[in-house]
Amino acid sequence: MSLIGRLYRSEFSVDFVGRRRVWYIVSGVLITICALSMIFRGFSLGIEFSGGAVFQFPSNGGTVEQVDSLLSKNGIDTSDSVVQQLETSRQFRVQTPTLTDQQTEALQKDFATNFHVANPDEDIAVSTVGSSWGSTITSKAIQGLIVFLVLVMIYLSIRFEWKMAAAAMAALIHDLIVTMGVYSLVGFEVTPSTVIAVLTILGFSLYDTVVVFDRVRENTAGMATSSRRTYAEATNDALNETLVRSLNTSLIALIPVASLLFVGAGLLGAGTLKDLALAQFVGIASGTYSSLFFATPLLVDLKRGEPAVKALDARVLRARASAARAAKTTESGGGGRPAPRRGAAPETAVPLADPDSDRRDDGRDPADTVGIATGMRAAPAGAASGAAGRGGMPSAQRRAPNRKPSQRGRPSGKKRR
Repeated sequence: MSLIGRLYRSEFSVDFVGRRRVWYIVSGVLITICALSMIFRGFSLGIEFSGGAVFQFPSNGGTVEQVDSLLSKNGIDTSDSVVQQLETSRQFRVQTPTLTDQQTEALQKDFATNFHVANPDEDIAVSTVGSSWGSTITSKAIQGLIVFLVLVMIYLSIRFEWKMAAAAMAALIHDLIVTMGVYSLVGFEVTPSTVIAVLTILGFSLYDTVVVFDRVRENTAGMATSSRRTYAEATNDALNETLVRSLNTSLIALIPVASLLFVGAGLLGAGTLKDLALAQFVGIASGTYSSLFFATPLLVDLKRGEPAVKALDARVLRARASAARAAKTTESGGGGRPAPRRGAAPETAVPLADPDSDRRDDGRDPADTVGIATGMRAAPAGAASGAAGRGGMPSAQRRAPNRKPSQRGRPSGKKRR
C-alpha cells in the first residue's frame, strides 16, 4: 500500500527511457509469440467470416456426444464444427461448415428426432451464411483499418510532428499484433464483435499516446536555449508526470471490461460477450503498456540524431561538467589548500586604511591600524613602531630618550662650606 501511495503522490520517478532496451526486448518477445501463433495456429473464424450453417434447438436432456454422432452420420467433420451447450437457455448451438440444402434438411430432421423436438420448423432455428459474405466483410474491415491509420498519421503529423506520428503508429501496430495474437492463442472465434472491439481499442491506445506526447512537447519547448535537462530526461519526466493519469484511465476502463469477460462470459455463460470483452481487455492493457514503455522511448531514439537535440544534450553535459568542476574547486578551497573552517576568517591581509578617512567609532584614527595577519589584534601605530625598534617593549614602560635622571638631592662634587 505504501508503494501505491508513493506512486500516486509522485514521490519517486520511474526510469522509462533509460531502460528502454529492456522494454524493447519484452515487446519483441510478445510480438514474436503472437506473430508465430497467427502464422502457424491461425484463427478460429466465426460463421460470419468463414461461412456455414448454425442450428439452435432445445437439448431436452441430450449430450454433446449425441450431437457429434449425428454430425458424423451426415458426413460432417466434427473437427470443423463447434458444439455449444447453453446452460441458461438449455439449448444446443451447433455451427457447421457450408452445407447443401439436402444436408441441412437431413440434419434438421435428425436433431428433431433424437432430441424429441415436437415442432422442428419453429423450435429449430437454422441460419446459413455464404463464404462470399464473410470475405466481403473481411476486405471491408481491412480497407477501413488502412484508411483509419492513414488519417491518424496525417493528423498526428500536423498536430505534433512526423516522428511522433511514426512512434504512435508503431505502438498502434504493436497493440494490434498483441491483441490478435492473444485471440489466436486462446482460440476464441473472430466475429464482427471482435472487429468492433479492435477498432475501439485502437482509439484508446491513440488517446493515451497523444496525452503523453502532448506533455513531452510542453517539457521540450524552448530547448534551443535550455541547459537544464537533456531531451531524454525531459521525455522521461513527461512520462512520470502523466503516469498516474494513464493508470487511472486504464483501471477505470478495465474494470467493466473485466466484468464482461470474467463474470458475464465466464460465470454466467454469456458466450456472445466474450468476443467483445477479450479484445477490449487485451487491447486496453496493451495500449497502456505501449504508450509508456514503447511509443515514448521509441520517440527518443527517433529524435536522437536531430541537430537541435544533439546541441541540447551537449550543452547540458557541458553545464554539468562546469558545475562539477566548480563544486570540486569549492570543496578543496582553491589552490589545493583545504577550505577554511566554518566561522574562521579568511587568511588575507587587511589593507592599510586611508589616512584621510573619518575616525573610527572607538575614537582612533583609521591610520592607526596596520595590515597584519588575521587572528592577531591590531595595535596602535606608535606601539607597533616602538615594538619594532626596541625589542617589542611597549613605550609606556620605557623612559623618554632625552630625559636625564633628576639631580635633586644629589651632593655636588665639592662640599659647600
